[in-house]
Amino acid sequence: MTQRRRLSLALKLAYGLGSVPFGVKDAGLKFFLLLYYNQVLGLSASWVGAASAIALGVDAVLDPLIGQWSDTLHSRWGRRHPFMYLSAVPIALGYGLLWDPPSGLSLDQLSLYLLGMVVLVRALISFYEVPNSALMAELTDDYDERTAVVGWRLLFGWAGGLGMVVLALAAFLQPDAEHSAGQLVAAGYVKYGWASGIIMLATSLASSLGTHRRIPLLQAPPPHQAFNLRRSLGEIWQSLSHRSLRILLLVILFANLAGGLGATLAFYYNTYFWLLSAEQSLLLVFGLFVGTIIALPLSAALSKRWGKKPATTVLALLAILIGPLPQLLRLADWFPANGEPSLLFWLFLHAAIGNMLAIAATILIVAMVTDTVEDSQLSTGRRSEGLFLAATSFVTKCATGLGLLISGALIDLIGFPVQAQPGTIDPAVLRNLVLAYTPLTTVLFLVMLGFLTAYRIDRAAHEANLERLAAGDAPPPWVAGGAEAIDPY
Repeated sequence: MTQRRRLSLALKLAYGLGSVPFGVKDAGLKFFLLLYYNQVLGLSASWVGAASAIALGVDAVLDPLIGQWSDTLHSRWGRRHPFMYLSAVPIALGYGLLWDPPSGLSLDQLSLYLLGMVVLVRALISFYEVPNSALMAELTDDYDERTAVVGWRLLFGWAGGLGMVVLALAAFLQPDAEHSAGQLVAAGYVKYGWASGIIMLATSLASSLGTHRRIPLLQAPPPHQAFNLRRSLGEIWQSLSHRSLRILLLVILFANLAGGLGATLAFYYNTYFWLLSAEQSLLLVFGLFVGTIIALPLSAALSKRWGKKPATTVLALLAILIGPLPQLLRLADWFPANGEPSLLFWLFLHAAIGNMLAIAATILIVAMVTDTVEDSQLSTGRRSEGLFLAATSFVTKCATGLGLLISGALIDLIGFPVQAQPGTIDPAVLRNLVLAYTPLTTVLFLVMLGFLTAYRIDRAAHEANLERLAAGDAPPPWVAGGAEAIDPY
């Protein structure tokens, strides 16, 4: 495989499309799920968060197994594409049903329905997302080209997720005779869910077909062996024990947990703190779009100039400073009042800058994960792209689920009313929301930066790894249960 060859723009675009289903799901769970099931359907916020957190137990088992399976699969369509093709239709159906619960359910029945559908949707997404994301490390091994591949993938993921949020706010979540805010109308979420399912189906198939011709150039699976559970679990344990990978997984957990809290509470702020309509919230989503687009060239430029780790550190520090500014300034009466024309301008600018910093940092962090593949191969003799990106995907989903859990508990803890109308919330409750959210996210970002300091693979180290692999320095694959069955870390 000629890995150093520059990838065509068409291939990057085709591959990037594959992140749209995950982006749509992730944005829906972050922005809408808590608001919909709590404020529209009447479930407690704590239960909505708990249901998503419980579903992570399934992911904890499935994601590494799917990653290991796709790393070792032998088929005429390669290691990754069979999973991608077979999961497309079930994903679309599952996501539509999540937002279209049967009518007439009691709250207890609705609680069980939510739990079952969240588990199902997360599991179905894993069967597509884990093998698809593994291609990031297979398409190229170039230090800077990987940043570009990750950038295109995250750009499409965010564009797909935010695009569906825009469509929901612009076309589906419209006010009716009973609700002045369109984001509180149940019928709109049903339309959003099924429209999202169609988009997921179309983009997943388009990406699979668009990258299909690349299959012969991708990494070949290891020699075929009969399935052995002990050996497979041993290989998973050994690969996931890689020090740099574990550090990055902790970085991803705390970074996404902090960002996920903000995304989950964003529409609470928009609806009840800033008293924005669905159309005004739509403008802020466009601000997120702007930031996402700028993040792609920004991450590439910073990676080439400073390297991935130093650039990520700077971006995270800026995010800590900028993130809670509007709410804190409002509490200090230094921000435009609700209804003033300048309010939307400053909120738009904040959304664009904040998302630019977050996405650029995320691109660089995921690109660092791809660089651990060769570093691990030098220790184990195996390429574990699927397993490593499965771990990344799982940790990201952990952050989303924990973010929902913490957000739901926070909403209930401060006494936020259920099915409330905008403009009727006690100002003290809104103030407590800001004062609880701000220090929590700040601490999470600082913990993330603390772990990042321990990461060691820079450009020089990555190039040295590639040279050693080219010289044949990688050992034979470690076999669980033999004399070498000792954790090397």
